[in-house]
Amino acid sequence: MSDTVTRIPVPAEIKLNASRSLLTVAFDDGQSYEMSSEYLRVYSPSAEVRGHGGGGTLQVGKEEVTIGDILPVGNYAVRLVFSDGHSSGLFTWKVFHDLGCHQEAYWQDYLERLAADGHARKTDG
Repeated sequence: MSDTVTRIPVPAEIKLNASRSLLTVAFDDGQSYEMSSEYLRVYSPSAEVRGHGGGGTLQVGKEEVTIGDILPVGNYAVRLVFSDGHSSGLFTWKVFHDLGCHQEAYWQDYLERLAADGHARKTDG
């Protein structure tokens, strides 16, 4: 029986675009993910968003949220400070990697949850 531990890639670069609405996380294994500030806000790993025992709270009206600051937390995470005042989630390297790898499925799930709850996203135009 093997006790192999899967290594979580570490970000080699975390870059915020000029409009503060898109964060690119490039990992040391060559993978790179672009994630919108809205996506990161609605999937924040905070207890406020995810709930204290699971379930979580559906985040609505976050289309225009931006990232105001990126604060390092040790050598394992960053705290994102969003323009709506939210800043309690710690984005560990594992969380970033998971959000990047599953972005399409998570986003689709979010859109379906919004629709099921009677909400619509604001769109351009």
